Amino acid sequence: MLGDSITAGFGLARGEGPPARIEALLRAKGRNVRLLDAGVSGDTTAGGRARLEWALADRPHAVIVALGGNDGLRGLTPTQMRGNLVAILDALAQRRLPVLLAGMIAPPNLGAEYGREFAAVFSDLARDRPDIVFYPFLLEGIAGDPALNQPDRIHPTARGAQLLAERILPAIETLLDRVRPL
Repeated sequence: MLGDSITAGFGLARGEGPPARIEALLRAKGRNVRLLDAGVSGDTTAGGRARLEWALADRPHAVIVALGGNDGLRGLTPTQMRGNLVAILDALAQRRLPVLLAGMIAPPNLGAEYGREFAAVFSDLARDRPDIVFYPFLLEGIAGDPALNQPDRIHPTARGAQLLAERILPAIETLLDRVRPL
């Protein structure tokens, strides 16, 4: 799971972040998986792109790309974000790795036009690459809910991380169904 502080479980105890919660849910369903947490707090899509080779060193069989939140928080251009995500997706396609792309929504303070352009990066990539699994908003049902977010109103609580895992689980199962047999 190539991501940022959301993936890394910022502010949570070890084992409470989304990757650990997703892995536990998959194992409870009888799927013998190990979800590698390649989340780095503060990372933008450029950071994820720069460390992609490092993240692939463990030779995953599928990849969840969950980047973009920090691009929005820093007001980076959607064009830059698109370029970085295209490079990541191209590199994963060259390795024939199944991919789940988790979308993000820009903070509202950057304006409606920026928000539309930002969201379109994810939906356009999903439309143009029908081979990837698309989950439109990583924090669906969690963002904006004070009961599910830490005081910074950005990072999920342990309960929020559990709900994130439960909500994205069907998309991840679709991703796993695309993994080539060893």
